[in-house]
Amino acid sequence: MIFPLQALIEYNKNMYEITAAASRRSYQLTMLNDPEVALNDGKAVSLAANQVFTDKVAFRIESA
Repeated sequence: MIFPLQALIEYNKNMYEITAAASRRSYQLTMLNDPEVALNDGKAVSLAANQVFTDKVAFRIESA
């Protein structure tokens, strides 16, 4: 799976939020030992980024 570069280029919202969401999703995939990571050659970060940028997973930033 290739990192969604075109989605990154076209993204016009808060880059910090989407980066934090992809990072957190990557952590979740790794900790859950998700089989999709193995299918992606062990590349949890690119899988998570793809899921976030293509809206396969939703995210929200909660205020402290």
